[in-house]
Amino acid sequence: MFEQLKPLPADPLLQIIAVHRADPRTDKIDLGVGVFRNEAGTTPIMRAVKAAERILVEQQPTKGYLGIEGDPVFNDLLRPIVFGAGRGAPDLVPSFQTPGGGGALRLGAELIATASPGAKVWLGTPSWPNHRPIFQATRLEVREYQFADLETQTLLFDATMTALSQAAAGDVILLQGGCHNPTGLDFDLDQWKSIADLCSKNGLVPFIDLAYQGLGQDLEADAAGLRIVFDKVPELLVAYSCDKNFGLYRERTGTLYAKAENAERARITASNLAVHARVSWSQPPDHGAAVVRIILENSALEADWRAELIDMATRIRAVRQAIADSCPELAAIAREHGLFSNLALSHAQVDALRDDHGIYIAPSGRMNVAGLRVEDAPRLVEALRSVGAVPEG
Repeated sequence: MFEQLKPLPADPLLQIIAVHRADPRTDKIDLGVGVFRNEAGTTPIMRAVKAAERILVEQQPTKGYLGIEGDPVFNDLLRPIVFGAGRGAPDLVPSFQTPGGGGALRLGAELIATASPGAKVWLGTPSWPNHRPIFQATRLEVREYQFADLETQTLLFDATMTALSQAAAGDVILLQGGCHNPTGLDFDLDQWKSIADLCSKNGLVPFIDLAYQGLGQDLEADAAGLRIVFDKVPELLVAYSCDKNFGLYRERTGTLYAKAENAERARITASNLAVHARVSWSQPPDHGAAVVRIILENSALEADWRAELIDMATRIRAVRQAIADSCPELAAIAREHGLFSNLALSHAQVDALRDDHGIYIAPSGRMNVAGLRVEDAPRLVEALRSVGAVPEG
């Protein structure tokens, strides 16, 4: 059987990890893999996470299965953080804990393919490279449109609205809730209102990927657009990740929320989600969700988590500002949000940054600004000038 398999290309981001690790240069800079790093260049375990893990070790009564839905307390404690007060009641918005935000996207894709296999999924590009494959794996048709102009670092809102206006009732609109991956370009509140109105008028189903809440402006601002859409439409899906804003990358901690029009439809939706979860991972992993639950149940730990998250977002903004201050041509980077910005780089320029300067950026030109120290911003700018990505000052 295996003789029939053809070799497939490796994920380019995973390749960056291996090549960067093997690079002997001590001044190398990794701007490829999307994880938060502090000024020391490490991805720290958050203080509240460490404290919660100690509590978990001492007090966890069992390693028995959670159940298909995962930890219901974890899911419910996140609701006000995601949806705000008064939204997201469990009887209308069932939730399923998932292995990371990617697991939530895949579970939602399975639900869509079951409910409406002919539905199209509309995806603005550039986007997270795994978005398209996840939906295609469930045999859904993906329609792409241009979301951003990388040369000018601008969000193409008119083009977005023109494309989404072509979607038919029942089609799915994949949106990123904030801290857009890979561009850092986010809709403003008026644009979110226009999108919500379009979805409501044309019967479109929003699927919002919220993977970086709190790492852009703050927890409230980063979820404001999602809440505008939530209030306007009868149905929507939300894929949520705790991997970044709780620093639980390797614990793969996420959840899927599915808003239905009424309680009966919500129960039916939940029953379908349960079947898909059962055949995908059966029972979700517990550790990360248990840590989040302990933090959100403890007012002191939650306050410390929020404080450290503010510090993380502040550092990201400081790096963005340092790049902009070092290069007026890159001033737009300071106005973007979250971990990523996507430069209009050729593959030759990406290779030259790596080979000549020890700076690792994804082949697409996406760079993780949180991988840069503030003091290294001038070095990055000088390297970009040397490979012709930025005009000579």
